Amino acid sequence: MNPELISILILFVTFFLLLLLKVPVAFSIGIATALTLLISIPFLPAMTTISQRMITGLDSFALLAIPFFILAGEIMNQGGIARRMINFAKSLIGSLPGGLAFVNILAAMMFGAISGSAVAAATAIGGIMTDRMVKDGYPRGFTVGVNITSASTGLVIPPSNALIVFALASGGSASVAALFLAGYIPGMLVGTALMVVVFIFARKYKLPRAERVPLSQLWKDFKGAFFSLLMLVVVVGGIVFGVFTATEAAAIAVVYAAILALAYREVKIQDFLRILLESSRINAIVTFLIGTSMAMSWLFSFESLPQFISNLLLNNIHSPILIFLVINLLLLVVGTFMDMTPAVLIFTPIFLPLVTALGMSPVHFGIIMVMNLCIGLCTPPVGSLLFVGSGVAKVKITKVIRPLVPFLIAMVVVLMVITYIPQLAMWLPNLFGY
Repeated sequence: MNPELISILILFVTFFLLLLLKVPVAFSIGIATALTLLISIPFLPAMTTISQRMITGLDSFALLAIPFFILAGEIMNQGGIARRMINFAKSLIGSLPGGLAFVNILAAMMFGAISGSAVAAATAIGGIMTDRMVKDGYPRGFTVGVNITSASTGLVIPPSNALIVFALASGGSASVAALFLAGYIPGMLVGTALMVVVFIFARKYKLPRAERVPLSQLWKDFKGAFFSLLMLVVVVGGIVFGVFTATEAAAIAVVYAAILALAYREVKIQDFLRILLESSRINAIVTFLIGTSMAMSWLFSFESLPQFISNLLLNNIHSPILIFLVINLLLLVVGTFMDMTPAVLIFTPIFLPLVTALGMSPVHFGIIMVMNLCIGLCTPPVGSLLFVGSGVAKVKITKVIRPLVPFLIAMVVVLMVITYIPQLAMWLPNLFGY
């Protein structure tokens, strides 16, 4: 058997075996990489190489944006911003049939986009909306399905940590600004598709609607949410027009969120120590994941795995349409058992050379990859959003799966549309010259 094929088999068998044994993902990646490398070189050089690759992978100015955006998300999560988003969304569309479900989707899209965190959106919006929806007669499992799928749109609509990670994994072939622009239309299409599902469900089961609010109340709620929404314009607009880099934008987001939280009097000065400690804990996990994933990505190149996968698909499937379908199916499966960050870092070097050889833009592929993995976040067995949303709603996961299915189908439909109509993702980047 080919020595390179043996190394690849050892790498993946070890990795998946460790995952089945419930070893944390970062440790599973690191151990599998080390064992595979030990086949080719002695112990000390292997450990030195892995350490160097981890440090080199983390030595990126763009990566500094991630801890800043995480900190900004934590501040916003506790700073009263979610409640103001919900009030504005309720005034805007709450009078539709099933209005509170529409409010949940719109508020999660806005909050997820501003915070850049799907988990923060699911926690903040779900924590406020779930009991209110259940009290008005919405099935609890349905409310969880609405909450977690809409929260995932925050990873596609910028600013998004997942898109920053993809820009790093792409080796510079996709810029953060281009990816941010490309995420708007797909993210809004996903939100619209979820609203269509809610509309059908609301008509079928005659879900309640809120009373239409007067324009004066709508204007009041808009003013309450205005400065929160303005942050999205400042951060993304500054990146797109070249005023500052993504990292500088993330630092500005932290300052802006802190000022806003203090102005709303939802957070006190002494609360920032607790917020810093929590965001530092999250950052430590994410940073270790990125480091070990970058080491495994280097090993893929060392073992020529991207070329092996490309040749395998190109020699057996001659239609680009079918190849894109197979890649989507593989990424959907990956998303069911692997978290977003390691999946992006591990599988981007494998699939990106193949799709670019077939004429797909790296920016377009970045949106497709993140959309695939967003679906995985909502599905068992490892979907973090599924666990967070169920925990917030205090409902068993088994009660969520059935009402969740229509939302997942809607997300997959949008994914296929974006895959085969690239203009939907690329129109804005092309308009701004990216």
